Amino acid sequence: MKAKLAISAGLALWACSAVPSHAGERLNVLCGVDVDWCAAMEAAFERSSGLDIVMTRKSTGEILDEIRAGRDAPSVDVWWGGTGDTHLQAAAEGLLEPYTSPAEAGLLPWARNFHDMSDGQASGVYAGALGFAYNSEVLEAKNLPAPTCWNDLTSPAYRGLVQIANPETSGTAYTALATLIQLFGEDEAFTYFRDLSANVAKFTTSGSAPVKAAARGETMIGISFIHDAVTQKSSGAPLVIVAPCEGTGYEIGAVSIVRGTKLKALAQSFVDFTLSAEGQATGAASGQNQVPSNAKALLPTAAPDISLIRMVDYDFATFGSPDQRRRILDRFEKEVALTN
Repeated sequence: MKAKLAISAGLALWACSAVPSHAGERLNVLCGVDVDWCAAMEAAFERSSGLDIVMTRKSTGEILDEIRAGRDAPSVDVWWGGTGDTHLQAAAEGLLEPYTSPAEAGLLPWARNFHDMSDGQASGVYAGALGFAYNSEVLEAKNLPAPTCWNDLTSPAYRGLVQIANPETSGTAYTALATLIQLFGEDEAFTYFRDLSANVAKFTTSGSAPVKAAARGETMIGISFIHDAVTQKSSGAPLVIVAPCEGTGYEIGAVSIVRGTKLKALAQSFVDFTLSAEGQATGAASGQNQVPSNAKALLPTAAPDISLIRMVDYDFATFGSPDQRRRILDRFEKEVALTN
């Protein structure tokens, strides 16, 4: 049955429980958000708990591959951040540990629904819509029309001026692939990506890299989550941010405990902290603009109003399925040229 997650608001209260003592033990966390947020969360949790942790930033697909590789002897304890459909895939493969945090009661409905969908193996931390941004100075210098729709990006006028990540490594790019399938139909979406690839100067590993490149003027158009573009624009980059006219998809970023961790109680404490208002405040404090899932967390002042964006009814259950994900990634590899 198609799973529907409506992004909606709600209010609830939750008080963070005390962190248990684990002297001498270091939690190994793989982080799928921006490196600045990874560092801010690491520092905040260490201050709150009095413990040292190991936080490593990787792209979502790389994290999934590492957790898979360690299935029989896991070295990773927690997966924090990254697109939720990839967490759902890991849950379906038996790679995650069920855990319902006391904080769940204080989360917004879309996050609680996501937790239920994962059979209690992943929790929603933030939400954000997919889109693209273009560098207005590059656009003006090249005297090109401004793109407003997904279909605009396949125009020969933008040859070599687009960047997007590789969906094999990037949760952002996988969301883009799944979004276009849901908007256009599968065959039409792959036709679109074949046409788009002619304009792509570089398929990056990281999902936020394209819009960072656009911010620096290294490319004109970067396809990423809108909140990543807002972060760059807020830092002074000459970006124009676009919610595509045809509609777009969205992510629910998640946190999960890896099955087989020897530090289960400490991992649970970390999950509790990431879902608390204090933990989620680290996003805005590090310049990030995702919509937090805790109803008491303050919305970053520059966060896009996702209620105003035309969005698909994103099918997390289907596109979080291991079989479906592998099938469409295999098709992408066969049909879409990653180099020009």
